[in-house]
Amino acid sequence: MRISPFLRNLAILAVVAVAIVALNAETALATANALLSIAFFIVIGVVLYFVWRDFGRREIATWGDRATWVFYAAVALLLVDIGWWFVSAPQGRNALVSIAVGAICAYVGVRTWREQRRYS
Repeated sequence: MRISPFLRNLAILAVVAVAIVALNAETALATANALLSIAFFIVIGVVLYFVWRDFGRREIATWGDRATWVFYAAVALLLVDIGWWFVSAPQGRNALVSIAVGAICAYVGVRTWREQRRYS
């Protein structure tokens, strides 16, 4: 008898959930979740740094001072915004403000980059 992969994966997930509840491992699971969230944020930062180091740094060095400052300020504020999202998990108005700040930072960064590519 063949079981569909979806049902098999649901059964595996159910067994893991029952094991966590039976062993009273919710605290360990919450700790692992916190550590993985921090590690995920660090890995994203490292990957973005490598991309910037390999490609962006040379191009951004040819831009004017104002465009460079605006671009780096938008990136820095976006990183603070993402970090705040990971640390505090905002809800309600705070989540709306966080999403708005992230969208504005992305818009400013992309627009600055496109303007500099257009006039280069």
